[in-house]
Amino acid sequence: MRSTGGTKLFLICCCLLFGLMVLQAEVFGQPANENMTDEKALILAEQFGIDVGEVDEEVKEILGLTKAEGVVVYAVIGGSPAELSGIKVKAIIKEVDKYEIHTLVDLGTALEQTLPTKNFTVATYEPADPDNQGVTGGLNFHFVRILQD
Repeated sequence: MRSTGGTKLFLICCCLLFGLMVLQAEVFGQPANENMTDEKALILAEQFGIDVGEVDEEVKEILGLTKAEGVVVYAVIGGSPAELSGIKVKAIIKEVDKYEIHTLVDLGTALEQTLPTKNFTVATYEPADPDNQGVTGGLNFHFVRILQD
């Protein structure tokens, strides 16, 4: 049986598409994870030591942000890796290691990848404090080390 040029072209296109899907994690800095949910992300965040939520319009207005995107820290659990690394309430989590954070699912996926390593970096944006005139918000890097008993 002889294959046609159309069949070869179809197979080449399928292989290229599959290759792009496999490389998606490296290109966008985030592993593809369809199994992550908001609930699972909240559980992983609690294991890390933070209570978080997605930035919505209300949070955007309160913190004076330019857009409603990211994950905001509502509480930090005492004695947790998050507290020991210096993460503060009202901070916006921007990145966990090389993974950019835009949603709770992004945070959950990143924590799922990095918590087992016990050694990673979290980048946060801390908005300006209106009570402290002259000091603007900024990007902070927190080095996380999870100690075992």
